[in-house]
Amino acid sequence: MITVENVSKAYGKQQSVRNVSFHCRPGRITGFLGPNGAGKSTTMRIIAGLTTATQGHSTVAGHRYAQLPNPGRVIGLLLDASAMAKGLTGRQTLWLAAKTVGVSTTEVDRYLEKVGLNGPAGNRRVGDYSLGMRQRLGIALALIGRPTALMLDEPANGLDPAGILWMRSLLREFADNGGTVLLSSHLLHEMEQISDDLVVIDNGSIVARGSCAELLSTGTLNVACSDPATLAAELIAAGSKVERLGDNRILVTASAAQVGDLALASGIAIYHLSSATAGSLEDLFMNLTSGGE
Repeated sequence: MITVENVSKAYGKQQSVRNVSFHCRPGRITGFLGPNGAGKSTTMRIIAGLTTATQGHSTVAGHRYAQLPNPGRVIGLLLDASAMAKGLTGRQTLWLAAKTVGVSTTEVDRYLEKVGLNGPAGNRRVGDYSLGMRQRLGIALALIGRPTALMLDEPANGLDPAGILWMRSLLREFADNGGTVLLSSHLLHEMEQISDDLVVIDNGSIVARGSCAELLSTGTLNVACSDPATLAAELIAAGSKVERLGDNRILVTASAAQVGDLALASGIAIYHLSSATAGSLEDLFMNLTSGGE
């Protein structure tokens, strides 16, 4: 749904983004991570048609953003919650957005309620909103066109813990209904909980991408079986590294297919088999990026 192909962006001699490529799929939330200045916002602005790539291209639903006849009906954007007319109320802001993308203005109250700005809050001027309230209004603006994709840059800024839980639930529901979500945030614990896929960028280049489970996996399997001593011996003979955990468990650097085949050949019952994780997303982030320096 959102595709970035070999995108680079230079400002004079300064290379902001280098050969960035990734795909965001429907039904999944893609977390876009990187230190400050890594190239996240530049990449997202290129996707939204606000910045022109030096080379490469990006598409949304198979089209460049500028070629979409009504972009707000395809992808909802929140790139800067402060970029709103401060003299308008929240309701007026959302009313204008509804008129712009061609949806009924009767939807305004529904979306104000959806983001928790119904009642008196919707009639306050945006200039009097807290950062968290502007983020909520920004999310309503992204949703008002009923798009099939969302791209949100640091939407959790200014939200309290309850607001973060609310946003997680909202984005999960959007993705579970078939929507595509590209989300950047510095809240790594939150990104670990909400993301299906991850793209990590550092110094303008992609340093890791894949499913969250794959990137946090060590390539080691946690195995419980009826005869761990025999299975361990078979795996060691086949060239795998094995560590006994006690009871009936072992840690082994081998594929699930190899473990299963050897267990079957030896008549060993497998009770449990899962990937051992490398630790937290914070550990992965610090190891991959200049944030660890």
